[in-house]
Amino acid sequence: MSTAYDEIKTRLQGSMVALITPMHPDGKVDYKRLADLIDWQIEQGTHCLGAVGTTGESATLSMQEHSDVIRYFIKHVNGRVPVIAGTGANNTAEAIKLTQEAADAGADCTLLVAPYYNKPPQEGLYQHYKAIAEAVDIPQMLYNVPGRTVVDISQETVERLADIDNIVAIKDATGSALRGEQLIKAMGDRIVVLSGDDGTALDLMRVGGKGNISVTANIAPKAMSTVFSAALRGDFEAADSAHDVIKHLHRDLFLESNPIPVKYAAHRMGLIEKGIRLPLIWLPEQHHATIDEALVKANLL
Repeated sequence: MSTAYDEIKTRLQGSMVALITPMHPDGKVDYKRLADLIDWQIEQGTHCLGAVGTTGESATLSMQEHSDVIRYFIKHVNGRVPVIAGTGANNTAEAIKLTQEAADAGADCTLLVAPYYNKPPQEGLYQHYKAIAEAVDIPQMLYNVPGRTVVDISQETVERLADIDNIVAIKDATGSALRGEQLIKAMGDRIVVLSGDDGTALDLMRVGGKGNISVTANIAPKAMSTVFSAALRGDFEAADSAHDVIKHLHRDLFLESNPIPVKYAAHRMGLIEKGIRLPLIWLPEQHHATIDEALVKANLL
């Protein structure tokens, strides 16, 4: 395996954020706020930034907007931390195009969500990811989130894909630490196993996971960095202590479909304007008090 792929594996660890895409009230991308969020995340200790993933509303950005935001993101980060560009799609040709554009822009790795809605069989999933990996020479990360895509990448399929050199990691958002542990044991050092589920991420770290690509880190980056830096050191007493202050956020930030609650929370903290795209809507008023109380409890308001 090439040195470049080995290097990125060592950098995909710790506290990572699936960054929201800030928008103006009219739905246009707010690049000024995006730059501010990137700077803040890095200053607060986030180890790696995810651009235009599903939390970043990739499904409602046009192909051109998607690539434009990734290019802006990478240029502004300017090598300070690794950038994982979300380039997944349920159309293999579209995913290849987005992945190529992210590679051309200088992304460190791409994140490829399992094709949603189509419900491909396991062989279809294998051929989809294999085609992208062969078409674009960039480190690539699988993303398994069956609760959103209604398709589950089986362990057997992941094991097959792990034999492809530039498939270097998986973001496991199944919410099962036991399943993650089985995956870690099967993978060895072939690919990095990361959590994509805030509520179970620390449990996955206890059994060998390398980090967490987080929604909560959008509003609590310093706390999440403290938690997952301690976990990387193997100091789970310190990790648990820091986690106790914020772990309720992992529940409350999902009382509506992501990223509706976390965008409201970021707005309440003064980080973004009140912008989101249909078919998502702004957080209904009856949920405001719950999020406000969660922010106060986490010492964020």
